[in-house]
Amino acid sequence: MPPENQAISSPTHVTADAADFIARTRFEDLPSDLIDMALRCITDTTGLFVAGLSERSTQIIVEAARDDGGRPDAMLLGTGIKVPAQVAARAFGIAAHAHDFDDTQVSHDPAHIYGLLTHPSAAPLSATLAVADMLRTDSAAAFLTAFCVGFEVSCKISEWMLPDHYRRGHHSSGTVATFGAAAAAAHLLELDVEQAAHALGIASAMAAGIRANFGTMSKPLHVGRASENGVLAALLAQRGFTADPQALDGRWGFASVLAGGYSPGKPAQGFGRTWSMLDPGVSIKPYPSGILTHQAMDMVRNLVSDRDIRPDEVERIDFFAGSNILDPIRYDVAENGLQAKFSMAALIAMLVLFRRAGIPEFEDDVVRSERFQAMQRRIRTHRDDAIDKLGFDVIRSRIDITLKNGTVLRATSDPRYRGGPSFPMTQGDLEEKFRSCAHAAPTRLQDRLLSAIAGLGSGASPAMLLDALADLRSDDLTS
Repeated sequence: MPPENQAISSPTHVTADAADFIARTRFEDLPSDLIDMALRCITDTTGLFVAGLSERSTQIIVEAARDDGGRPDAMLLGTGIKVPAQVAARAFGIAAHAHDFDDTQVSHDPAHIYGLLTHPSAAPLSATLAVADMLRTDSAAAFLTAFCVGFEVSCKISEWMLPDHYRRGHHSSGTVATFGAAAAAAHLLELDVEQAAHALGIASAMAAGIRANFGTMSKPLHVGRASENGVLAALLAQRGFTADPQALDGRWGFASVLAGGYSPGKPAQGFGRTWSMLDPGVSIKPYPSGILTHQAMDMVRNLVSDRDIRPDEVERIDFFAGSNILDPIRYDVAENGLQAKFSMAALIAMLVLFRRAGIPEFEDDVVRSERFQAMQRRIRTHRDDAIDKLGFDVIRSRIDITLKNGTVLRATSDPRYRGGPSFPMTQGDLEEKFRSCAHAAPTRLQDRLLSAIAGLGSGASPAMLLDALADLRSDDLTS
């Protein structure tokens, strides 16, 4: 950190640009391929609302909201009752991130640190749903524009900030996503430019989340609170509450204080001139774990399947990666399902034992089993300096599996991300993921949700989606 009397170089137009973008963007400004991608992101996240309802973290948040009560603005997920809009957004947000299965923005900056990138859909969509329910929004155009605006604000701020934000231990899906939720809510509330700037300033007073909480219930709470605080910021700004109108800028602005500033030149890109959802794009996750692990997980899955490796044949496993994987993946041995999402040993063990890593494989009883624990302890991770020297923009790793007969089987990960722009999921893959996440809901309700999301693309009222979500009851979900 610089001394108190040393100014930090930071542009003084980011807040103003964002506020203008929030207030002035119209549906007609959205290219058709952006709408198509937005519907994919909404489909993915909606499946996670259903999956998240079964998680204890979401249940605690929902129970607390039900007990607290309040003005009946918007649906409280899984209950059939209504609560204040910001509280409804909190429940949506934590459910969306409960399994760490929600989408992730992409960057092509070779100096970027992957962990700085945010989960861009969860908070803006949660805010959009809650505010749309409160306003009884009947316009698909307004709904989709709000979501895309929030998504864009989150991604651009995250991309522009210096990587020191993540290195210091901040979690961008709790910090930066607050601005995305505020932007989505402010757009739906039709705030003017001045009010939108204040909403961003208010959001800066509440943007929080630290990496110490990875592997605990509080990691998804970061996203729940980002959703909640973004809605609250917009509602307060609508009432005339004020904040610094340059809260994203300058010496004491958000980026300078929490990241050391912005990358030189990047804020000149502006908001919405190119849409981050399309360029560089968004990754839809194939596994419910930290995104940094997925290329390696595919590598292990393919090697185990192609060579038909049986768990009882394995003597030891050596995994080699750079610091972009090994620094955030923090548990040497996982003791429960939440820790397993951030343990390379657990993820490798899962694929060796089961050849899959979906939501059921992350259940606590699976991870705590004697067989699973024993397999984890056969796995060693190694920092590879040669991989580190190749840069952080691409996730690389390799593996040696030594069998009890002395055979060593080797593989190197595919640097492309399955689910990302260079290796996208098909529409069939996306629907399969949705149904696997929403499997506990009746098939007819799954069909209604998919139909309502598709309908948004042709102008159908958001009420169809809101009504279908309102019919979700956590007590009725099958195990």
